[in-house]
Amino acid sequence: QVQLVESGGGLVQPGGSLRLSCAASGFTLDYYAIGWFRQAPGKEREGVSCISSSNGSTYYLDSVKGRFTISRDNAKNTVYLQMNSLKPEDTAVYYCNRATIWGKGTLVTVSS
Repeated sequence: QVQLVESGGGLVQPGGSLRLSCAASGFTLDYYAIGWFRQAPGKEREGVSCISSSNGSTYYLDSVKGRFTISRDNAKNTVYLQMNSLKPEDTAVYYCNRATIWGKGTLVTVSS
């Protein structure tokens, strides 16, 4: 069964860090571009970052540039999102995505 499973969310204080994981099963992750999206309460889902399948090029939403880093570990069939200097406005459910395949998400709450 083809699926993506996110983990690593939680409650963190402003300025803190979290690393999200997106584990793939049923397919070889490095053959595909993988994206991270987020949806805050009352807002539309937005693209946060993605990593290509070919040369590992990356994209970041302007508001997370310099704070978030996307990476992949092909041996573990997993994509990561390292999030540093977190802000309250980063609070959202974070999803990973491959085309039409979505995980169930992991909640990140940034609050003091």
